[in-house]
Amino acid sequence: MKYLSLLLTACAVSVLVGCATSTEVVNIYTDRFYDTDQQLFDVFTQQTGIQVNVLKLDADPLITRLEIEGEFSPADVVFIADAGRLGRAKAKDLFQPLQSNIVETLVPEHLQDEDNHWTALTKRARVLVYSKVRELPEALSTYEALTDEVWFGRIVTRSSRHVYNQSLVATMIEEVGEDATRLWIRGLVKNFASRDGFGNKNPIGNDRDQAKAVYSGIADVAIMNTYYLGRMLNSTDAIEKAAAESVGVFFPNQETYGTHINVSGAGIAKHSKRPQAAKQLIEFLLSESSQRQFADANFEYPVVDNVAPHPLLQSWGTFTEQTVSLSKLAGLSTLAFTLMEEEGWQ
Repeated sequence: MKYLSLLLTACAVSVLVGCATSTEVVNIYTDRFYDTDQQLFDVFTQQTGIQVNVLKLDADPLITRLEIEGEFSPADVVFIADAGRLGRAKAKDLFQPLQSNIVETLVPEHLQDEDNHWTALTKRARVLVYSKVRELPEALSTYEALTDEVWFGRIVTRSSRHVYNQSLVATMIEEVGEDATRLWIRGLVKNFASRDGFGNKNPIGNDRDQAKAVYSGIADVAIMNTYYLGRMLNSTDAIEKAAAESVGVFFPNQETYGTHINVSGAGIAKHSKRPQAAKQLIEFLLSESSQRQFADANFEYPVVDNVAPHPLLQSWGTFTEQTVSLSKLAGLSTLAFTLMEEEGWQ
């Protein structure tokens, strides 16, 4: 009885290890907390008979956990939102190569790791949203133009500590160089809006809060990700919906290098005991039906060309996206954050 009790306890506290059953499993570590992901995992199980066990953690603790677990980790798939963090996980040797003809065929090269350690599964654009009442889109052009004096006290975005902005700055370094990026950060910070009416320009809140700041008159332009706006427009929260309805979407840099995009991507964990099942799950998430689900339920852009974005996203128009290799972002993210800190982007 003692040994049986210990076995049952071990099963209860470590579901991911998958205590002795004949059912095939695949264990996924993810920092995405979306219902649509679980719905897709359920469909995968129905179609293949492979049970998907999910561990959800914020990205940094997730990466740390994988490091600590080492060769004893039960993880098979690592699914992370942000190319920079995917690159960080790769740099810590947390992936094994993903050899997949499906990935090679369906996913554009710049959305894959250059060493085939991970692939994008969804993408989002980091756009400018503007007040429909106070500003016309004709006044907007590029990320760089946000440093112009006309925008003094009129721009909001989230903290430099958030990876979305670090990745934006990292791609800026890749596109225009370190010195020009430093000057851009300095000018952008100068044009941040006061968040409290007393001159405090330190960023507050998440992307949704930036749209709300435009809605409330604190600012005229916000930098935010497209999928947040899609979710706000379909929210049951009246304020969120009203804020989203009050702003328009502008895709910057259409005449230069394109609008910045970021991705959620996945790879096979370094010490996976079930790499074939892991690969099967990743390929399933690139299927037309899965890409359609990501697009329709979470307002993300598909990474597969033959799947159209949600009609709401289509209503914002087509755009040229950056094609800088996202696998370069991890190496530039530390420099990006250093520049942001040195130039006062809190």
